[in-house]
Formats: sequence, structure tokens, C-alpha cells
Amino acid sequence: NNNTNKTLDNRLLLRSAKLISALTSPFYLPVLAFLLVFSFSHLRLLPWEYKGIVIGMVYFFTALLPRTLIFLYIKISGWRHRELNQQEHRYMPYALSIFSYVLLLYIMMLICMPQFTLSLIIGALAIQLICFFINPILKVSTHAASAGGIIGALMVLGLYFNFNPLFWLCLAILYTGMVCTARYILRVHTLAGLGWGVLIGIVCGAGCMWLT
Repeated sequence: NNNTNKTLDNRLLLRSAKLISALTSPFYLPVLAFLLVFSFSHLRLLPWEYKGIVIGMVYFFTALLPRTLIFLYIKISGWRHRELNQQEHRYMPYALSIFSYVLLLYIMMLICMPQFTLSLIIGALAIQLICFFINPILKVSTHAASAGGIIGALMVLGLYFNFNPLFWLCLAILYTGMVCTARYILRVHTLAGLGWGVLIGIVCGAGCMWLT
């Protein structure tokens, strides 16, 4: 009975970790960031039609397009999806994501989006680039880096809009811990890969918001 209970607990733990990992995919974080910006900044005064178009555009270029390109690449390569977790197979997915983010940034500059919204995409792009170049040395978690990026961005947004971000920072830290725990349970990353991911995310999120 004890062994059966342990097996059931382990299965529940793994399923929970897989669900959390899927729901907290880095592809969705730019959309979440823009939803927060459109809800809590002065941009909430913009018409819903305009905000819907922008969020749809962000979703297309940061989630739908890169995921579609990566799916096609997997099919062409004859890999299984879990093989993307192997360090040597991560270069092309990174490159496809970076390409999509660059396209989005270019379009946002053409339509003259506010500077701090550009900074959100620049920060996400910086995370992708750093993870790409560090990958030969260490398999950094983009899940952890993206979560860390939220912490960094919130720190600067609190100063930018003159509000106390403590509550949101606590939620972001809790969220980051949940993401890192899920990825560690799945044995996708080491503690070093998760820790460096969070640090890279915080630095990129705060640095890009502050400097741009």
C-alpha cells in the first residue's frame, strides 16, 4: 500500500510539473506582459480595439509563429518533441524564436509603439540571445529566464510609473519558484541552469527597461 501511494504521489507530482511547465511556457510571457501593461499603466486608456490588435500581434510573433516554425522544423528533422530538451538540439529553436522577436520589434518600431513597450520585447529578445550563446557552456532554462525577466521588469516599472510593486514582485517571485521547481522535477535542467536562467532574466528585464 505504501509503495502504491508513493507511485501515485510521484505520478501526480510529475503530471503537475508537466502542466505547470506547459502553462508557463516562455512563448506566452510577452503576451502576459502586455496584458499587465494595458491593465495597470496609462495605456489602459487606449481603446480596446487597439489593445486587442497589439496583443494579437504580440501573440502571433512571440507564440504562434515561433511554435509553428519549431513544429515544422521538428517534422522536417524527424525528431521527437522531447529531443529539443537536448542541449545540442536547442540552437535552431532559439534561432527561430529570435527571428520572430526581431520581426515583431521591427513592426512595433514602424507603428511607433511607446518606448517602454519596445523595451519589453527588447528584454525578451536579449534573454533569447544570451541563452543562445551560453548554450554550448550551460543548458540555461528559458522558462526560468523568462520568469526572472518579469521580476526585473517589475522592479523598473515600479519606478517608471511611480507605484509600489511589492505585491506583484511577491507574486512574480512565487511564480518563478513554481516554474523552477516544475522544471527541476522534470529533470530538464540542473539547479545551475535554473539559477543562471533566473539571474539572466532579472538582469535583462531590469537592464533593458532601464536603459531603453
